Amino acid sequence: MNPAEQNILSKIMAKLLLALIVVYVGAANAENPPFVLERDGSTIALEPYAANIIRVTLSMNKDQSVAAPGYGFTASPATEGWSQRQGGEGNVYRSARMIVTVEENHRSKPTATQIDIGKFFNGSNPGVGISFRTPDGKTLLRMTHWWMSVPNHKDGNATVLYDKRPSDSSFYQVGASFASPDDEHYYGLGQNQEGFLDHRGHRVECWHNYDATAAPSVCVPFMVTNYGYGIIWDNPSKTVIEPGFNERTNWTSEVGDRVSFFVIAGSTLNEIYAGYRLLTGATPMLPKAAYGYIQCKQRYASQDEVLAVAKGYRERHLPADILVVDWFYYSKMGEMDFVPDKWPDPAAMNRQLHDMGFQTMISVWPRFAKGSRYYDFLMKKGWFEHLADGTPTDGLPYDRAGSDIDTTNPAAARWFWETIRDNILSKGFDSIWADETEPDLPPNGSYFSVGPGTRYFNIYPLVHTAAIYEGFRRDINHRALILSRDAYLGAQRNGSMFWSSDISPTWDTLKRQIPTGLDFTASGIAYWTQDIGGWQYLPKEHHPAHPPLLDPSGARDNVGGYDDYPELYTRWFEYGAFLPVFRAHGSRLYNEVWSYGKQAEPILEKYLRLRYQLIPYIYSLGYQTYLTGAPFMRALFMDFPNDPNVADLRDEYMFGPALLVAPVTEQGVTSRTVYLPAGTDWYNYWTNERVHGGQAIQVNAPIDTLPVFVRAGSLLPLGEAIESTNQPQTIARLRVYPGADGEFALYQDDGKTYAYEKEDSRITRLYWNDAAQQLTHQGAEAWMKPDSEIVDVVGRR
Repeated sequence: MNPAEQNILSKIMAKLLLALIVVYVGAANAENPPFVLERDGSTIALEPYAANIIRVTLSMNKDQSVAAPGYGFTASPATEGWSQRQGGEGNVYRSARMIVTVEENHRSKPTATQIDIGKFFNGSNPGVGISFRTPDGKTLLRMTHWWMSVPNHKDGNATVLYDKRPSDSSFYQVGASFASPDDEHYYGLGQNQEGFLDHRGHRVECWHNYDATAAPSVCVPFMVTNYGYGIIWDNPSKTVIEPGFNERTNWTSEVGDRVSFFVIAGSTLNEIYAGYRLLTGATPMLPKAAYGYIQCKQRYASQDEVLAVAKGYRERHLPADILVVDWFYYSKMGEMDFVPDKWPDPAAMNRQLHDMGFQTMISVWPRFAKGSRYYDFLMKKGWFEHLADGTPTDGLPYDRAGSDIDTTNPAAARWFWETIRDNILSKGFDSIWADETEPDLPPNGSYFSVGPGTRYFNIYPLVHTAAIYEGFRRDINHRALILSRDAYLGAQRNGSMFWSSDISPTWDTLKRQIPTGLDFTASGIAYWTQDIGGWQYLPKEHHPAHPPLLDPSGARDNVGGYDDYPELYTRWFEYGAFLPVFRAHGSRLYNEVWSYGKQAEPILEKYLRLRYQLIPYIYSLGYQTYLTGAPFMRALFMDFPNDPNVADLRDEYMFGPALLVAPVTEQGVTSRTVYLPAGTDWYNYWTNERVHGGQAIQVNAPIDTLPVFVRAGSLLPLGEAIESTNQPQTIARLRVYPGADGEFALYQDDGKTYAYEKEDSRITRLYWNDAAQQLTHQGAEAWMKPDSEIVDVVGRR
């Protein structure tokens, strides 16, 4: 047999052997996935979770390849409907929705130069390509190579090895590279506040970083694209994503022992979010009060001050639902008490506020200072984030707030909840503000109960909000509500809303909040908000380039020399009325709607009342998010995927299926350009003027007007005036915007309990037949009056 024949025979035998391995492993795992392949010392596992969802794991350590997913995931594998075969192109795994091919390695003979290079340099692991396609042949995604390398001085990451103890498992840098077509766009990945929407061409540092560029960042390693898929990266260490550079997208995690990721295929974005929901959990309904207005500032320093603010809203007959008690109501960080001369009877305060229709939220930090009543107990238990020798991690010399409780430890998490329950919630507070959930003492170089903080850098907000949410579900008879500064995969299932942290009170910040929030909700976490007006202290003076649109003279005791701040706050408040959570906060002396001058006050009242008119619409959107996992604050690419003009449109968004919102983010302007997506007509919300889509128009935007447009075919329910969601609210009007068929599911429940999980609710399905110009409805009765007194068909005389 000549050498050529020997070579052919060797290839044939190799393929036969590989096929036998696949058949053997497939048979062994027929009841317990994943499908497993061995390639040149590495192990590749493919694990289906649905017909359109598959997990891929690669490692040089087989045990890690076949181990369960990491933090954030709740689903179980499901191989039904999947098959496998060996083909000429490689190992092929198929379902009715996806074809995954682990490609054959076709190695060409190396050149002399490559041989010489190989004498001194080599990669960390064998290469492999994996492609993901739809059954009709459309390529969704292709992984071109991966790596799992020992940290070393050449790569500049050797110092990470100091962040592990001898008993900890080995550290590797892990990552993968994917092909990036020129027309692919990337969204999600948590919270980055640098001001872009499409991540293409931008390095994303995916970790919780209070000191990140522009403002604090939050890592949710879930990315969606316009190519019909989403990818979830299963690694909680610091991760860098580089989308669209050099025709590829790289994911690199600082520490891991495998590459693990999920691919979700979807013919629509909503189908991809349904996949995220399946994998990481449903988004519960929040208490109905959370869909109203949340009044907060840094800080209400006494119960008398809180009661005075509550009376101010009720005496003005202004709607508001939740009042927030920020930090330093306690005598010492971690004391879990109330300073008696400022808070003589919090329980009596809460009873009075409840009688006025308010709920209360209170800030509880995870920090315990030395000398506080629980510090020694926690130290003895070993329940702090700590250094290798067991010493609690602290922020000395500049930060003297103590150490963070380690809620990765289930016993510590349970104790933390019970301590909050017995010392705080027992006083009648309704919800918890879980501040400082990065945690504020970055865990790299420190240790959690589950292992090195460097390996588990991003999980703290997930386990910390879970500690509180699970306690609510066990011990409290109303819905949980948690305000958290950070998130991670799956944190949406913990009854939480998330805010963009301690942002600055500037026009630039306002402008960047819009794409920041849109990428956050694109990460599968619907309830995002911000500190309306910015959290940081106002500068002593600020003189705008253009004359202020609102006179600051009546608010000088609050805004000082910041001449255009009443204008900025008003524009911000208008935008805030169209966020999933409407919440004002900041470090001004006063922060109520009557605090920014006589010219600002009626405008702020207008948008406060408008928010409550929209409660039937917004609350119904929340229920759809619970059912589907899809967010209801949506960048325009989600609903208009065929319009290339919206791929990176950063200053407009959809608020539910009906409303297009275009905030004003420039000082001194009274009009702005608004792009109306193609494929539909639009109505100006304020004037009812009908406009064709697919064009940019100039829109009047005086200081009291936020540009809002309504999509043709929309059904928009508006509620009667109420002062809190604790009051019954009837439907005042149902606005119908002709031009297309439309439907809307109007949702109602008790607003307080989890009875909705057992379908104890009232749903009215509204339908508009545009050709017949007729509205019909089915299900629960939505209003008592005749339709003729409720239904308003816009444009009909």
